[in-house]
Formats: sequence, C-alpha cells, structure tokens
Amino acid sequence: MMQIFPLGDAAFQVKFGDVISPEILLRIRAYMELVEKAGLPGITELVPSYTDLIIHYQPLETEYGTLIRELKKLHRTIKINETSAAKTVRIPVLYGGSFGKDLPQVSQYAGMSEQQVIDMHCQTSYLVYMLGFTPGFCYLGGMNNAISTPRKEIPETKILAGSVGIAGEQTGIYPIESPGGWQIIGRTPLRLFDPQKAHPFLLEAGNLLEFYPIDKSEYSRLNEHHDG
Repeated sequence: MMQIFPLGDAAFQVKFGDVISPEILLRIRAYMELVEKAGLPGITELVPSYTDLIIHYQPLETEYGTLIRELKKLHRTIKINETSAAKTVRIPVLYGGSFGKDLPQVSQYAGMSEQQVIDMHCQTSYLVYMLGFTPGFCYLGGMNNAISTPRKEIPETKILAGSVGIAGEQTGIYPIESPGGWQIIGRTPLRLFDPQKAHPFLLEAGNLLEFYPIDKSEYSRLNEHHDG
C-alpha cells in the first residue's frame, strides 16, 4: 500500500511501509525505475530511504494533484524485479594497523581474534538501504551480530575518507573526511563520492556490497589509480 504525505510546497513523501526489509527496498527501487522512465514533468529529484521515497518537484512546472494522479497510476503497474538489487560492488579494505586502529577493541569486545573479525566482516553480502549523513555514506544491512561493537563514547573529530567502521549492529564506510564515533577497523582506497564525476556516488540504494581484504602494496596501487 502506498501513502503520500506533502513535505512543504515542493516535495512529498511516498511511504511504502513501516518495517525495514529487503522486500520493501525492492518495491521502492522498482517504483523509482518506473518514475524515472516515465519522465513526468516537474520532478527534480528522487531520494530513497529505508521505507520511503521522497519526490522533489518544481511547482511552477506541474500541478500537485495532477502529479499525484500520474504517480498513483504508475504505482499500480509495479512489477518487482529481483535484479533491481542484484548489482554487487566489491570494496577492497586494508584492515588493522594504522588503517584500522580500533580493530583490537572490536576483537576484544567480540571475544575473537582480529583475523576472525576480518573474516566475519568479509563473509556477508550487505544490502545498501540508503545514502545519507554525509555524501555517499551508505547504510548497510546484514552484518553478523557476533562482531557488533558499541560506538565510541567520545567521537573523534577527524575520521579519514574511506575508513570502514562498526557501530552497534551496523557497519559502513566514511566517504569523506568527517567527525565520527564508529570503531574503525580498516580503510578502502576507493572513492565513494567524487563530485567531479557525472555520477558522483559509487553506491546507490539497492546495491549489494562485499568487502574483501587487501595488503599495503595493493592499497597503494589502487590508491594511486583512483588519484590519477
């Protein structure tokens, strides 16, 4: 069931449910594809979240009631395409040491070796539910609770771009340098956000993400490649 709620005079929320689930995310992605292909006049941006889709539009180009009627028509034609969430993005990570200085704390809290934490972190295919917080920051589902670790009591003022962390039952990647309170276990040389590109975000909602470990030489090689 789709519910629509106005958000000011130039946006509205399309609500698909109240529970975070892969099924609802698939439905949101399928609906986004329909809206994008329809090319309805006035729509300027589509922003997915866990259970909603925010649609921004230009009120000088379209009338609210007309746009809602067209969107409801599209909703009745949704066909869930399992491939909508099937794109897999593999993320190389240099774990531990100065690149993942909180790995020992995570290891101690979980009661396992650092290598076991790394192995468990890399064993899962994570579903990207949404982007937010900072440009390109991905909210992932699927981390094994065995390596869940509380976030830091005192956040750090500077977390480097590419840092991979754990906070509670979540794991994620800092796409840009920013403050943060996650337990940093590694860093990727990939750039999740590049404003110079036509498509600035490496990831999008509905992708599957897989981490894999690399050594320092591979990190340097990939880092030079992406800087070049």
